[in-house]
Amino acid sequence: MDHPTATLSPPSLVASTAGASRSTPDWQRRFAPRVIATDAVIVAAAVFGVQLFWFGPQRLDVSWTPFDYTTLSVFLCAVWMASLAFFGTRSPRVIGYGIAEYRAVIAASTQLFGLVAILAYLTGLDLSRGYFLLSLPVGTAMLLAGRMTCRAWLTSRRKKGSMNTRVVLVGSPDDNERVALDLARQPSAGLQVAGVHDERDGVWSNEDGERLRRRLAALDADTVLVTGGSSLDAQQIRRIGWSLESGAHHLIVAVNLTDVAGPRIHTRPVAGLPLVHVETPRYSTKQLVIKRVFDILGSAALIVLLSPVLLTLAALVRLSSPGPVFYRQERVGQGGEPFGMMKFRSMVDGADARLGELLAAQGRDGTPLFKVENDPRVTPLGRLMRKYSLDELPQLFNVLSGRMSLVGPRPQREAEVAFYDDVARRRLIVRPGMSGLWQVSGRSTLSWEDAIRLDLFYVENWSLIGDIGILARTFKAVLAPGATAH
Repeated sequence: MDHPTATLSPPSLVASTAGASRSTPDWQRRFAPRVIATDAVIVAAAVFGVQLFWFGPQRLDVSWTPFDYTTLSVFLCAVWMASLAFFGTRSPRVIGYGIAEYRAVIAASTQLFGLVAILAYLTGLDLSRGYFLLSLPVGTAMLLAGRMTCRAWLTSRRKKGSMNTRVVLVGSPDDNERVALDLARQPSAGLQVAGVHDERDGVWSNEDGERLRRRLAALDADTVLVTGGSSLDAQQIRRIGWSLESGAHHLIVAVNLTDVAGPRIHTRPVAGLPLVHVETPRYSTKQLVIKRVFDILGSAALIVLLSPVLLTLAALVRLSSPGPVFYRQERVGQGGEPFGMMKFRSMVDGADARLGELLAAQGRDGTPLFKVENDPRVTPLGRLMRKYSLDELPQLFNVLSGRMSLVGPRPQREAEVAFYDDVARRRLIVRPGMSGLWQVSGRSTLSWEDAIRLDLFYVENWSLIGDIGILARTFKAVLAPGATAH
């Protein structure tokens, strides 16, 4: 193997014409037109729909101008589409990546309407307040729904093996295996492992670069993912980048920062050093107030909307088997404080007395998750309610009273909390939730370690947009429960 200071071959330094045309991943070039078309239809439907709703079908002029509201709507649609492009909502760094994409859409829409409001004030343009104020929230909500629909389509295609970025993993065997398993668990990420390139000695030469390029071509892959820094230092990672064909190949580096979300990571070059700034988790008063207001409004609205369902389920539980309608179980909440979590009773009366016996029979009495497989205590109605998570609807009253949140770590029993180490206890920093990351990421199929990891990720990286995204995935899981619903 050559010495690491050997000169790199010229092809890695000059982008070919073909390579430049492939600077955007293939799946994004195919996905972007679908998103643009969806945005255009939604913006037009929202703006003209609000105009028709507010003014009716008659023609109406904008005050002291030669234009009517139809002309204004056309202009507003064009500017809105331009704003979505200007704020990068369809850029390769954002499109198809979920939360970052939704934030960009919200920023583009709110700043556009802020600018329109300022211009209307400065020019004295008397716009209809109803038309103006309805277009923003309706259009933004529809745009977010459209982007979520496009992302759901993208995820479904990726699960079938298409619309993926084919990557070759470069690193030690252990790092490669770890990252490959993580990517296999998340097909929606769109990174499909095409092969690996093990590096054991941490030295990168011309021959390695040539061999890697040949491997990328043979595997029809266009991306290299460096899986960790245990075997390759910063200089070697730079040399890997130099050895790739500019424009045609892409380089991704898996930074060894677990449970840190994008908004907390900022890169800043200082004296030629690519410094990565990681913000510490913050739980400001503003964040706490926003989350609590969201919980109150959301739980109250759901209680009102679902009141017929709640009353029907209460009657069915009463008629299906002897015992109370509601089941109150003590769980550990925020700060380690116990509280009574409410559920519709889904088991026979007195089922708790048999828990220890059933866990011992299945060899699970020494494990953190007190889950009984094929639990004989569950009633037929209870099994149906559990499948669709209907037994948990009374927890909306726990949310309204402030003991739980709509989204958060799953509240666990005191005996389960006894298994916590100092890291797992960070789950107790926030209120427990009706739904959470682990519930929408595998539910009963997840191990204890994975459940804790997902809950800690939520605690460390909470955001309102993240909560809305989890709730959207929750509704989808409730309406179409898979094999993980027990």
